[in-house]
Amino acid sequence: MHSGFKILGEIRDIETIASGRGVYMRHRLNRVHGKGRWRKMKGVAIIQLADGTICEAEIHWYEAHGIGRRDFKIKRVIR
Repeated sequence: MHSGFKILGEIRDIETIASGRGVYMRHRLNRVHGKGRWRKMKGVAIIQLADGTICEAEIHWYEAHGIGRRDFKIKRVIR
């Protein structure tokens, strides 16, 4: 479960939003999760909210090779 929601199935339409020095939070990410080449990503997935509602949403997260995907957040509910 990620910050009050759970991802059900695969994330699709994945795009890189920022990488390298363009990742605003990279200093915090290095401190909290370990040093890595962080990228900010976005995609669409079916999610289940904390109240049990299932919907499709655009989600954003950070990822680095060898560390994985971290800090998921919902940007907008699609339907």
